[in-house]
Amino acid sequence: MVCHHCGEPILPQRAAIGYKTCLSCGERDAKSVKHTIVPMHKSNYIPVTNRLDLIGINSKGGLVH
Repeated sequence: MVCHHCGEPILPQRAAIGYKTCLSCGERDAKSVKHTIVPMHKSNYIPVTNRLDLIGINSKGGLVH
């Protein structure tokens, strides 16, 4: 199997667990994702990766649309 980004071969162990990128491209993709941890009202903490999800998330009633 080859990497979808650069065409280099992927380690068989990575391909076996579902990765479609080589280590270099996978690391580059992982570094491009930003996230934060947000406390929910009377609940646990959740990770948020989409900035628009933060609007109204802690207003005691859920998301505000």
